[in-house]
Amino acid sequence: MPLQHDLQYATDLARGAGRVILDHYGKVERLTKTHSATTDEAVTDADRASQRYIVAGLRQRFANDGLIGEESDSGTSITAEILNPNGRVWVIDPIDGTNNFISGLGNFAVCIGLLEAGQPILGVVYDVCRDEMYCAARGHGAWRGTKAITVPATPLSDASMLMMTSNLLIKGRAPNWACRWIGQTNWKVRILGSAALEAVQVAAGVAHGAVTVNGKLWDIAAPAAIVLEAGGVITDLAGRDVFPFDTTRYQGAKVPFLAAGPAAQPMLLREIADHP
Repeated sequence: MPLQHDLQYATDLARGAGRVILDHYGKVERLTKTHSATTDEAVTDADRASQRYIVAGLRQRFANDGLIGEESDSGTSITAEILNPNGRVWVIDPIDGTNNFISGLGNFAVCIGLLEAGQPILGVVYDVCRDEMYCAARGHGAWRGTKAITVPATPLSDASMLMMTSNLLIKGRAPNWACRWIGQTNWKVRILGSAALEAVQVAAGVAHGAVTVNGKLWDIAAPAAIVLEAGGVITDLAGRDVFPFDTTRYQGAKVPFLAAGPAAQPMLLREIADHP
């Protein structure tokens, strides 16, 4: 089946999941995950309802594909049904930005990504409150709604915007590069509270770079496909390739990443390396 048909199906699923989420908006109780290494990591019934909706749709159409999802109905584990790590594996974040969602801040997204042989080949990031769809499939361009998007082609300048993760702690402290970026006024630093929404701003040409320190695979799989198709670069914070990603026995390990335009990436990597 052509990949663009899969993309259309995934965007429809994301919109449907968005409707499920909005039915819960302003009515949820903050729960915590028993399987998370972060003891106070938030989850809600809306996260689980959104994932149930997406998983049901994927299983109906792609019964032989693998699935990784951030949530499970029991709350005691992630969902990891990986029949063939070298085949197709869908990666789901039912609400990226759960703390924003709980607080009533409208920066949260539905993320559906597809890996094939560990490479991101399709991605959907649906900005629910703005009804804005970011999506891409390999060889078919990257899009915000009906508009084709590309990453910034220019190097970093005083006009550059950078997106930064809301959880900056590495081994209990904020790294020096993060303090430097926040403490200056040349680069325009923004924190949205959703790693996926931050990363797709690079794909859309809004930001030159986006850094996530404590992300997971479901934070990066969908936006990576969009950033890459828009001409961007995805690496870890040391400049190593994140993909292909080995999903074998994946249970929620951290996946730090830098999404950037190719002209901005070298300077951002030097900043991170020189100011640990």
